Amino acid sequence: MENTILKGKKLNMSQIFLPNGKVVPVTLVELTSATSIENADNFLNKNVVVTGKSKGKGWAGVIKKWGFHRQPKTRGSSDKVRSAGAIGAQTPGRVFKGKKMAGHQGDVIVTVKGLKIVQVMPEVNQVVVSGPIPGARNSLITLKVLE
Repeated sequence: MENTILKGKKLNMSQIFLPNGKVVPVTLVELTSATSIENADNFLNKNVVVTGKSKGKGWAGVIKKWGFHRQPKTRGSSDKVRSAGAIGAQTPGRVFKGKKMAGHQGDVIVTVKGLKIVQVMPEVNQVVVSGPIPGARNSLITLKVLE
């Protein structure tokens, strides 16, 4: 069988309780009008791969983006306690590719694997997916239902 691709809109996160008392974080997804669920039972408990655009965080320094520690506030650091520090040695005379520096963060396409469809609501054209889905509320996402 071939994989089914569903397009939808991320609504919000919630949680459901399993009969054994375990709490499962879930995300509600409203399918677009072009996509409909004919047989709801075919999608229940299926693995999905979700693709969406992550939240943009704008320009970020090295502390926010990479988790660097700040420099000491005393001993002559002046106003540079949140800077990256040295970016390389003098000998190569250049900065190596992949150097962790400040810059734009987020607003990229992200794919999350290993999620499941835990509930299908065909009357409101919504599915409930276990776990977090990338993106802000009302952002467009793609669900690839694995067979």
